[in-house]
Amino acid sequence: MIVITGAAGFIASVIAARLNKDNYNDLILVDDFSRQDRERNYSELQYNQLVDRDHFMQWFDDNHSQVEFVIHMGARSATTEFDYSVLEKLNLQYTKDIWTRCAKYGIGLIYASSAATYGDGELGYDDNHELPYQLKPLNPYGVSKNEFDKWALQQEKQPYFWAGLKFFNVYGPNEYHKGSMASVILHAYKQITETGGMKLFRSHKEGIADGHQSRDFVYVKDIAEVIMYLMENRKGCGLYNVGTGKARTFLDLVKATFKAMGKPENISFIDTPLKIRDKYQYFTQANIQKLRDIGYNRPMTELEDGVSDYVKNYITGNKIYNGKN
Repeated sequence: MIVITGAAGFIASVIAARLNKDNYNDLILVDDFSRQDRERNYSELQYNQLVDRDHFMQWFDDNHSQVEFVIHMGARSATTEFDYSVLEKLNLQYTKDIWTRCAKYGIGLIYASSAATYGDGELGYDDNHELPYQLKPLNPYGVSKNEFDKWALQQEKQPYFWAGLKFFNVYGPNEYHKGSMASVILHAYKQITETGGMKLFRSHKEGIADGHQSRDFVYVKDIAEVIMYLMENRKGCGLYNVGTGKARTFLDLVKATFKAMGKPENISFIDTPLKIRDKYQYFTQANIQKLRDIGYNRPMTELEDGVSDYVKNYITGNKIYNGKN
């Protein structure tokens, strides 16, 4: 029995579908299942039971003997959430409660950290275990993720296997419900469809041209493959970057979207909103050598290939990824 938290959400629903693809069907899906706009993310999955996130700890205590592994993706993921008490409850304390139980009951754990922990990147993007104590995330979401990473590293009682995954900029199917927090690709598709063009944030940093703000964009299907590998091999506990290892510009991303849509490029620029301007990352790039060193050798999807697959096979038909497509 495998537990997946955040199962109605973007990344976790893709992971569950990928598990189904390899006939892992004895799944316990945990989330707040009250939102109808997320129902189709899990409606086609094979699973054992849905458990409300507020009741999960009691369920875990009652059923731990049947649980083999926990994949904890559930979190308040909005980088625009500035009420730290919300993040402390959902991202920090909830994850501590899961960790403590996994350690107590002898259950493996993979949890979602974030590249947001790296702040403006002045200290680099290495997933060693010394860096978290020096990092200065730019928003409360990043702070909450980094605080848990630090806490985990200090624990004497640990799950027999654990991995904290620092996801970089994830895009792909099953993010339709995310609204403003969805990837630029989904926003671009909608804007291009409605207006024929796409507006990107102007650069407000000297030496970086408009549209040349860069991210390590990683396809959600690659995230699922990494998690499958870690769950099945269970070697090398610790923090891991999960990205492509190659930064690409937002211009690259949007040009790939126009191409996948078969539309002529029409890109303009607007000012970055003041409320996020001083918290904006201009460059991220994962060092994924540590992941390679434990034997994960599958190539990461090239940006143009990932965008093409996402646009043509999912967005265009308003389809979700269900493990069969």
